Amino acid sequence: MTDFKNAKKITTHTLREMKEEHVKISMLTAYDYSLARIVDDAGIDVILVGDSASNVMAGHETTLPITLDQMIYHASSVVRGVSRALVVVDLPFGSYQGNSKEALNSAIRIMKESGAHAVKLEGGSEVKDSVERIVSAGVPVMGHLGLTPQSIYKFGTYVVRATEQEEAEKLKADALFLQQSGCFSIVLEKIPAKLAGEVSASLKIPMIGIGAGSQVDGQVLVIHDMLGINKDFKPRFLRRYMKLYDEIKEAVANYITDVKTIDFPNDKEQY
Repeated sequence: MTDFKNAKKITTHTLREMKEEHVKISMLTAYDYSLARIVDDAGIDVILVGDSASNVMAGHETTLPITLDQMIYHASSVVRGVSRALVVVDLPFGSYQGNSKEALNSAIRIMKESGAHAVKLEGGSEVKDSVERIVSAGVPVMGHLGLTPQSIYKFGTYVVRATEQEEAEKLKADALFLQQSGCFSIVLEKIPAKLAGEVSASLKIPMIGIGAGSQVDGQVLVIHDMLGINKDFKPRFLRRYMKLYDEIKEAVANYITDVKTIDFPNDKEQY
């Protein structure tokens, strides 16, 4: 079996090999140099510079407000902290839908100005022209099906998608379409675990799940959620590995107390 843990650089080809050898793919979001460096050093396979930066970094209610320029800023910050992981960047809302030429220009800007390795976009057959045009230019594309946050106003809710047969069949068809169009991987978000497993087993490219069960080829979480920096978001699929909101708050409170009581700085902490 290939030693993926010690791989010098993760590529789209590496991910395909991992699926073939039944090695799970680990993926987390990052939006800045410092956290990206930690995540990369820990051995993550893929770093997603997600448009979720709109929520966790800028405080917006949805992912829609973030701009292409802002995504490039976050992506370039992340790339400077990474030596091993594959860096994938979300194409933000309005930068690819309905206009394949604009989609290609957006993807090229991300690749040239940030140094990232791939882009991700949401949707299936409705983004056919954009996917094919970007892939034909040599830019790797990751798809995204199921719950697609950029379409939240169309859905009207963040509930589990593809629970009905018609939508499930469309998801299967869209996944096959994305593979045939040249996507190297697909994120499946908030869909039934059985359906996600069926899609993963039927396709050659890796399926990365978020709220899609364990039968897929890998998992992705938003780093602010899994570290407990954002403590209000509590979906069933989220496992918190730390409670940083409370720990950081306590550390700041202790600092404030030490400053006000002149305990900080002490004799050893000054020149």
